[in-house]
Amino acid sequence: MILEVAHVTVLTGHERQFESDLRTAASTVLPQADGFVEFTPHGWCIERPSVYLFTIRWHTLEHHTEGFRGSELFAQWRAFIGPHFDGPPVVEHFSS
Repeated sequence: MILEVAHVTVLTGHERQFESDLRTAASTVLPQADGFVEFTPHGWCIERPSVYLFTIRWHTLEHHTEGFRGSELFAQWRAFIGPHFDGPPVVEHFSS
């Protein structure tokens, strides 16, 4: 099992729409991805209020990095949440 940890810096004024679009993407796009296990939204950073944290569990690292990121589903995922990014997200993977 792999835990993807993502920190996303969101454009000022996009916070509510980002959360809404993230929920939509997580409930409609992610469940279609091979190897997807679970999405968890954790919320906004206290020290950096424009940074949002979420995690996604995958069966293997390759399910995320090769399968999902190399698929049309990733384009759909980014179409929902990408317009709200203020720079590239920070994404790391942890074994669990």
